[in-house]
Amino acid sequence: MLSKVSKLSDASKQITETAKRIYSDIKKGKKAEVESPIRSLSNVTYNEKQGFFSLKGNMKKRTLSANTVKTFAQTLRLMTLSKALIESNDIATKREAYYVSKNWDAARFKEQPESDSVMDDIEAMFQVNREQLGFIADEHGGSVAGELIVIDKDSSTGRDVRIDCTKFGSGSYSIPSDVESLRFETKAEFILAIETNGMFERLNKHMFWKKSKCILVSMGGVPTRACRRFIRRLSDHTNKPVYVFTDGDPYGYLNIYRTLKVGSGNAAHINEFFCVPRARFIGITPKDIESYKLPTHPLEEVDIKRIKDGLKNDPFVKTYKTWQDALDKLLKSKNRAEQQALAKHGLNFVISDYLPEKLKNNKDWLE
Repeated sequence: MLSKVSKLSDASKQITETAKRIYSDIKKGKKAEVESPIRSLSNVTYNEKQGFFSLKGNMKKRTLSANTVKTFAQTLRLMTLSKALIESNDIATKREAYYVSKNWDAARFKEQPESDSVMDDIEAMFQVNREQLGFIADEHGGSVAGELIVIDKDSSTGRDVRIDCTKFGSGSYSIPSDVESLRFETKAEFILAIETNGMFERLNKHMFWKKSKCILVSMGGVPTRACRRFIRRLSDHTNKPVYVFTDGDPYGYLNIYRTLKVGSGNAAHINEFFCVPRARFIGITPKDIESYKLPTHPLEEVDIKRIKDGLKNDPFVKTYKTWQDALDKLLKSKNRAEQQALAKHGLNFVISDYLPEKLKNNKDWLE
């Protein structure tokens, strides 16, 4: 990945050049247009050696016309806001950007999903991530505990700040929105990325990270991009494997694990930097549900649809027979199980038995 400074300069330059081209086309009486990749699973390919979803190359064009003038204007106004943020070294949350648009008269966004979609288009258009355009997400980036020292910078002095993730008592280190300048020191043997914050809190309270010599990361559901980038950089810089612990359901498999490991169709233009190809799945499998006789919940219609879509359309699932078999088995059983279902055998069964057994025997792990 390019340095932060060069990426920011590049983004500002691209915005300026695009605006000049549009202005020139309009003056010449030509149809002004902007082009960006189609952001969907139908426009991605997965190569096992490459390790992440990448774009096939299909593009969409937005041409200035009577029907598109509002969206076109919104795109240009958001580009202008981005350029101002970059040049002033400032940031805006996605929610703040939406509210800024309320000053844009007829070009204002009606609801935030509209501004989010245009922001994603701009990001894809310039092939940089939205943080480098000055926009950050509103959600929490994730929590970290365990054998890790994070080396950050004091913004006022530029000096190194060493953050020991074993020294937060009953709390934990919060992943910041921008993780590019962070450095790491650790003697841990692996990184354990956990779906739910409740399970993370249990493992942290009982210092599972000390017993197992690991780093715990709470993803809090589908991991934010800051969380994904943090795990990727941490894994790359320390050369540590990443094990992912989710519920035994299609959401945990396809929305959480698959997104962390290979990325998503919506963000295929930046998956290379935000996914963790070396991640392995040690969460609840259909076999675990049977072996540990876990309490289950019936699959809902949305779960069934997600499984069928995954089997039919997901390039990652179609690459691995183990995932096809797991999803088929879940579909036939019509049941799913949560991480917390392990508490049937005792509140700390996950610490005393389940995870240690999983870590010792990787033959049943899913890719």
